[in-house]
Amino acid sequence: MSRAILAALGAFVVLFSGVPARADVETYRFDKAHTQILFFIDHLGFSKSQGEFHDYDGEIRIDRENPANSSVDVTIRTDSIDMDDEKWDAHMKNEDFFDVAQYPEMAFRSTSVNVTGENTAEVAGELTLLGVTKPVTLNVTHNKSGEHPFSGAYVAGFSADTAIRRSEWGMTYGLPGVGDEVHIRLEVEALRQD
Repeated sequence: MSRAILAALGAFVVLFSGVPARADVETYRFDKAHTQILFFIDHLGFSKSQGEFHDYDGEIRIDRENPANSSVDVTIRTDSIDMDDEKWDAHMKNEDFFDVAQYPEMAFRSTSVNVTGENTAEVAGELTLLGVTKPVTLNVTHNKSGEHPFSGAYVAGFSADTAIRRSEWGMTYGLPGVGDEVHIRLEVEALRQD
């Protein structure tokens, strides 16, 4: 759900401590091979079922002189949802859940960054899903930034999590048996564009 949410991670440039600045504004793009956008939801009390999105694009713009001007813009293709079961995937794509025919994309746009520690921040933004836009805040940890030992590319890595109530976006099918609260976890590697 918050695939797009995932994108907001890069916005907190202030956590790039010790990284030599190369320009006033740096642009990063997600490395899809090493990024996961995951969500977990209670399934009838038996388990926390896990899903993920595979198709997304995002850009992180980091303003080192004025980190408050940094931004994240992410778009997720909703039909890329994967529940590890074809029948379940099909149900998640129909009008009961993501209604991918009518809403083929969801998006996250960052609005602010609040540094909470040496390597942590709260990245606030707006999540648009099923035509509804509401605020979401990610709790983000900056894992590492530096040159990749194999490719030589400059990489920034983040972990983030949040929780949303799907009913706030109008996704009410299956309540209360299928949980309302959706836990979102993102593991992101982003490549600096030279």
